Amino acid sequence: MNHQKTYNVLELKTKHGPIVIEGPIPSHELKELDFHEDLVAFRPPEQQHKAIIGIADLPEGRIIIARDQNTIVGYVTYLYPDPLERWSQGKMENLIELGAIEVIPKFRGSGVGKALLRVSMMDDALEDFIVITTEYYWHWDLNGTGLNVWEYRKVMEKMMQAGGLEYYATDDPEISSHPANCLMAKIGSRVDPESIQKFDQLRFMNRYMY
Repeated sequence: MNHQKTYNVLELKTKHGPIVIEGPIPSHELKELDFHEDLVAFRPPEQQHKAIIGIADLPEGRIIIARDQNTIVGYVTYLYPDPLERWSQGKMENLIELGAIEVIPKFRGSGVGKALLRVSMMDDALEDFIVITTEYYWHWDLNGTGLNVWEYRKVMEKMMQAGGLEYYATDDPEISSHPANCLMAKIGSRVDPESIQKFDQLRFMNRYMY
């Protein structure tokens, strides 16, 4: 599988000043940057900084960051799905997961999330991949944003659509456990029909169970 990574960058103007959206960033560069203390959605900031450094070293791993001078204020991760998830059961080399996306509260509402996804998708190599993301409401910062589940879901959908991801139905039990949870995906233009069929089979694994 071609795991070529092509660096892209754009400058985004926000009410707090311009920030740089760039990536994929190699691990040695991530180590040199500060990781903002408000990036707490998934684990404590120091641990999450280490985690994204580790992902950047994986052949398929991609980290796109939003940078305010020398500080990471947002990021998105791409890597193979967790071995315990159904999405890895097909052992598809051309299926990767948008694993995490996070932006500090200060820069939310400035289009940073959308810009992270746009810069990610500028990389032509992703046309060889099916990119998926699984959205679970229990990962969402409902308290910090003051949004309800449905408002937040709408925000997430709009952000993912900026990267070309669309809603896909699935019978995955975790996703089906709440109507706000969803699977979104972008099928690259060079993905072969067999892979698309395999992805459809992964989406509906329970259809013949009666």
